[in-house]
Amino acid sequence: MIANPQSQPIAPLDYLAWELQQPGRHEYIDGRVLAMTGASAAHNTVLTNLSRELSNHLRATPCRVFTADMKVQITAEGPFFYPDAAVTCSEQDDEATYTLSEPCLIVEVLSPSTEAFDRGAKFAHYRRLSSLQEYVLIDSQSAGVECFRSGPDRERTWILQLYAPDSELFFESIDLKLSIAAIYEKVRFSTA
Repeated sequence: MIANPQSQPIAPLDYLAWELQQPGRHEYIDGRVLAMTGASAAHNTVLTNLSRELSNHLRATPCRVFTADMKVQITAEGPFFYPDAAVTCSEQDDEATYTLSEPCLIVEVLSPSTEAFDRGAKFAHYRRLSSLQEYVLIDSQSAGVECFRSGPDRERTWILQLYAPDSELFFESIDLKLSIAAIYEKVRFSTA
């Protein structure tokens, strides 16, 4: 979903002020602003299903789920990303207006145009968040989920668990079990 990187470097505070005035969403990394593009029907259906399940589960807790329009900041200087979904149980994030800084769970729904970035550079930045316990990648082209959980040495160790279409996903950070089928309910994969 990232397209059209800007060529002129911009300071983090200038980005934050500028981005509030824009009709679309833009991520920020190393002084560059990256415009976000639209997503497929499969991507949107997966995100809607997941958001519903997360919201229902978190209803009676202090935790909250945010979707695509809420930024996560790695540090005050950036980068700033728009994950597909983020869950925070942080009191500091209760005061957040546009940007979260202490998510415990981040989910990205993979698209062909962003998959390499979501798996590589973006995950490397997310791992710098001391609050992050799980990073989940959900395929939008076929049914499959990957969950990375922070290990004992969270700076270096992340444990990958793969979930097949007929299995049940466990979000350890928020104590939620969810069938993969529920995530992919009504999803029509592209045959093109």
